[in-house]
Amino acid sequence: MTTFGFTIQSTLCSIVDVTSPGTPTEPLNPTGTPASFGRRFFKRVVKGIAILALLGVAGLLTLFGLLRHEHGAETTLPPPTGHFAVGRTTFTWVNQSQTDELAPSPGAKRIVTVWMWYPSTTGGSAAPAEYLPKAWRTALAQHSGALMSDFLTRDLALVRTHSTSDPDVSPEQHAYPVVILRAGGGALTTDFTTLAEDLASHGYFVVGFDAPYRTFVVVLPDGRIISRPPVNDPENMPAEEAKRLIAELLPMWTSDTKFVLDRLEQLNAADPSGKFTGRLDMQRLGMFGHSFGGATALQFCHDDPRCKAGIDIDGAPYGSVVQEGLKQPFMFLLSDHSRDLADPDGRQILANMRAIYDRLPNGRLFLTIRGANHFSFSDQMLVKSQYVIGLMRLLGVSRLEGRRGLAVTTGCVHVFFDVYLKDAPADSLSKLAPEYPEVQTGVPQ
Repeated sequence: MTTFGFTIQSTLCSIVDVTSPGTPTEPLNPTGTPASFGRRFFKRVVKGIAILALLGVAGLLTLFGLLRHEHGAETTLPPPTGHFAVGRTTFTWVNQSQTDELAPSPGAKRIVTVWMWYPSTTGGSAAPAEYLPKAWRTALAQHSGALMSDFLTRDLALVRTHSTSDPDVSPEQHAYPVVILRAGGGALTTDFTTLAEDLASHGYFVVGFDAPYRTFVVVLPDGRIISRPPVNDPENMPAEEAKRLIAELLPMWTSDTKFVLDRLEQLNAADPSGKFTGRLDMQRLGMFGHSFGGATALQFCHDDPRCKAGIDIDGAPYGSVVQEGLKQPFMFLLSDHSRDLADPDGRQILANMRAIYDRLPNGRLFLTIRGANHFSFSDQMLVKSQYVIGLMRLLGVSRLEGRRGLAVTTGCVHVFFDVYLKDAPADSLSKLAPEYPEVQTGVPQ
């Protein structure tokens, strides 16, 4: 039997050696314990520490090995639930009438990189669309660091989408409604590929855009890589500084949204390639966004009557919309904030949402997805390490499985827009909670 590295037998022998008369004894230290006993104890402690250290190193090496293996494994996004095939194309548009206040060069013009998903023809020679083009993947990895890009995130070259590059628009309908997508904060539009592909498969043009100096990283056609400097990131600032920056960033995003709509109207009127001429139904236009993108959707729908319906996905409201409200149908779709209701900031955000929601004249919906976290609405739950995601679930940070969270989100988003942009039966909305048991209706109390 062993206790703390010493056998009972050896301990008894030591006692016998000390107490037996006529036997030479070891010198005692000031505590009355044989000196050799202390030396042996010390050696065993050092040996134990060394073993624990080696086990720790071995554990870390195993963990990094597992993370690296996972990084190199292929994964496929959830399949779209609509019947249309999906195409994707990109544009880079320069706003010659607007100066970019965040650019280091005075007089630099605003630029947006546009990602557009749409109902497409099937078959043909169109190649599968990469989740993120190679130049973007390289730039993202360089600015994210080795730990995040090589261990905590899957290789984005191995993330398979369900869209093809630049196919023709489906001839099934003459024109399709348009929905603007705005990612949160510095997130890339492609982080929401699952939502975009699913909505496009139900017969929508889905148009998202990124902007230099505000999006985490942007790669322009001429090869320039423009990252967001820390001073443009409100998430890592004290509260008062963050509020000032948000007040500066919000009108930039809403004015960019207006610019994108103007360019879409031009594309619809006379696309040089002819592919998109007359195919976008700009009279049936909606917008949705996640996090700060949700705040942008709220404010844009307040500012621009071209918006006929909108969705805020887990975004705190900012801007004049909080005081003045909305006239269009609108949905709030939130993650599980039950733990935040005791926090004063959380209560204020909810109060601002309620102030908007209570004054909506018609077409309002407030949904919470139980067990969801802030990133349950994006591809991050699939492309980030599943070991880390699993740890989050063990800690109770997120109880909802990633693909399930996306399934609930895509269902809620396309049904809402079907009702208010395609005149689908309004009772479709009342069926969401029974279909998705995770959905809770009504403003949290």
